[in-house]
Amino acid sequence: MACGPVLFLYETNPLKKLTCPDFIISPGQIHCRMDIRGKYKNPVYQYYFADPFVWKHRGEYFAVGTGPVGEKEVVGETDFTSYQMGAMHLAFPLLRSPDLVHWRFHSGAVKVEPEFQGGTFWAPEVAYDSASEKFYIYYSVAKKGLEHQLRVASSYEATGPFVDEGALLPETDKCPFAIDAHPFQDLDGQWYLFYARDFLDYGNGVRAGTALVVDRLINMTQVAGERRTVLRARSDWQRFQVNRRMYEAIYDWHTLEGPFVRRHNGKYFCFYSGGRYEGEGYGVDYGVSDSVLGPYSDEGNEAGPRVLKTVPRRVIGPGHHSIVEGPDGNSDFVVYHAWDPQLRARRMCIDPLEWTANGPRCVGPS
Repeated sequence: MACGPVLFLYETNPLKKLTCPDFIISPGQIHCRMDIRGKYKNPVYQYYFADPFVWKHRGEYFAVGTGPVGEKEVVGETDFTSYQMGAMHLAFPLLRSPDLVHWRFHSGAVKVEPEFQGGTFWAPEVAYDSASEKFYIYYSVAKKGLEHQLRVASSYEATGPFVDEGALLPETDKCPFAIDAHPFQDLDGQWYLFYARDFLDYGNGVRAGTALVVDRLINMTQVAGERRTVLRARSDWQRFQVNRRMYEAIYDWHTLEGPFVRRHNGKYFCFYSGGRYEGEGYGVDYGVSDSVLGPYSDEGNEAGPRVLKTVPRRVIGPGHHSIVEGPDGNSDFVVYHAWDPQLRARRMCIDPLEWTANGPRCVGPS
């Protein structure tokens, strides 16, 4: 793309009669090499939008997240479901932006099959596979309670609608709870799936609760069944709830969730969010490994999250992030959700990621 002023004209939306009208964004002088640091104010999207995943495709930004299909400022858990829009049921809001700062709602992302209509949908992420020239969206859905299972859907277009491809984990796994699927492609082209699931054992330095695992993907819709543990909770700040009833027992429950992997200077950094998602202790940290499959170590975070954490009375519980290249092509940005001080809604925020001598740090929350 040549540098200079850019006017983004969004193509005709096949769902426009069901969702929002087409629109043109022209937020001042948008340049393809623009450094946006200091040129935005958080949150960058005023409506409810949790667990934001952002990707850049052909110079444009797209985002999917947990929330209602539409524009609502305050919602409840029952809003994280499917919505009938014309002849289809759709889940997950999908946004578009020319510059990572100015966002507009586009449509629902996933076409929901009858079996899952009315279910609870969490934490989508999208991967583009150049071999098949398709986009794949990974997410969890529960037909009742907390019985979340991982599924995948695909589309030839970044805007979907994504069509169901089935469950990700085999029935033989018998996993009662799996969330926050994160696809990662290594340098050799091999894809891996990081995700969160529950562990009930504790002792020897680890705590019971939700933690992170990884498996190799045979193809974009099937894991190899070679699951390895990535990171377990081991610090007080990662506590979700004391005396939590789970699986017909009482646990001191801890949570690691929202994995996101970046390779930097020959090492693999598995970022994650820890703690209780609506609490001040929630934040972003990371583990490091020489291999994509581990072992990973997050030693050094005993006092709290090192990448993102609460700023009292201003930004509460920043986390469940993704990382994306900035418009200048040289910088990385952490895209995360955060609560307002009154805990009314989780909204999408962005801040620069810096690789320091002490490890990755976010210049935020702002």
